[in-house]
Amino acid sequence: MPLSPEEFYSHAVAAADDEQRLPLSRMTGWDISPFEADGLRVSRLRPPVVPEPPRHGEDPADCESCQRRDEGIWLDDHWRLTQILGVGVPLVLMLHPRDHHDLADLTDDLAAELGVLSTHLARHVQAVPHISRCHVYRIGDGGAHLHVWFFARPEGQAQLFGSWLVVWDDLLPEYPSALAQTDAATVADALVASYGGRRGPVAR
Repeated sequence: MPLSPEEFYSHAVAAADDEQRLPLSRMTGWDISPFEADGLRVSRLRPPVVPEPPRHGEDPADCESCQRRDEGIWLDDHWRLTQILGVGVPLVLMLHPRDHHDLADLTDDLAAELGVLSTHLARHVQAVPHISRCHVYRIGDGGAHLHVWFFARPEGQAQLFGSWLVVWDDLLPEYPSALAQTDAATVADALVASYGGRRGPVAR
């Protein structure tokens, strides 16, 4: 049986200092970390809040993703692809089901489509010049409507490897928007050619 929320909290703070701050993670010592350990402090671990507050869009009637079901740079009958603007890495895309689903309630057919679509998207993002990898993330703590992130890691930037990429993205200056929009259009066109669906307008 897993630890209860209260047991998990007690177990964690037993390893903390007098201010209930845990030690710095091993990740902060990695050479790809965006932070130097000197002067860095861990936030206090707060006690659990149960029940958890609702996520955005728990009620489909209030779900912003559902309200935008016909918007995207690429769409088919079940899925839509959007571009996230104002980011630091070359390209950040998000894949959403057009109907209201979270990951755990996808039908087997939709889950299979998600797998195939994710593979096609990763191929097309990595085919963009000077992109080495496409990182794929599903988190789901903030929004109840499934959204899968696709981050393009720029070629040659070994310090942006791995799980720190999303933090580096938040620290880097904004990538030139005209270049990002051109690359997003290239990926969307390639997805139409390889998978089907139709193009929507790239954000300006």
